[in-house]
Amino acid sequence: MSEYQDIKLSRTEAFMRTVIQRYDHRKYWKYREIVVDPKKGSRIGDLFRPYYIKRADAFNNASMGTHRNCGAAFAEPPHLPHGLNGIIVSHHAVIGRGCTIFHQVTIGEGKGGAPVIGDGVLIGAGAKIIGAVHIGNNVKIGAGCIVTKDVPDGATVVMNPPRVIVRNDE
Repeated sequence: MSEYQDIKLSRTEAFMRTVIQRYDHRKYWKYREIVVDPKKGSRIGDLFRPYYIKRADAFNNASMGTHRNCGAAFAEPPHLPHGLNGIIVSHHAVIGRGCTIFHQVTIGEGKGGAPVIGDGVLIGAGAKIIGAVHIGNNVKIGAGCIVTKDVPDGATVVMNPPRVIVRNDE
């Protein structure tokens, strides 16, 4: 679990985010789960839900890898401290539980496929994860990093120059 998971918005803050950013976290992820699953949904809802999701995505310059009957696989909705603001996720990405994704992050396809991200990963602002890479559990990816290689469990990735810091708790 990330240290950011404990942050809860007050009702006023949640309402303002819904009005200003046109993004209601619970509603968005509930609708997204129905839209990407071909076994769920109803005829009338099938028209409204994708519209709501795509409108929220467009307003926030984001895409969470959502298409009718397919999309990025999220084990659970990620924690988004800044809302959807500029987050782009490939339709074939797989993202684990308890992930925190900051603004302007790209999780995109490259040669060979899309990223697979483990549980408890923190992805800093502006980070790019490209290609068929595997990100281990409890990894921290720093702001502005460009990740194109696999990252082991418990590592921290920083840039300039790019390097991986592996924590040995043994």
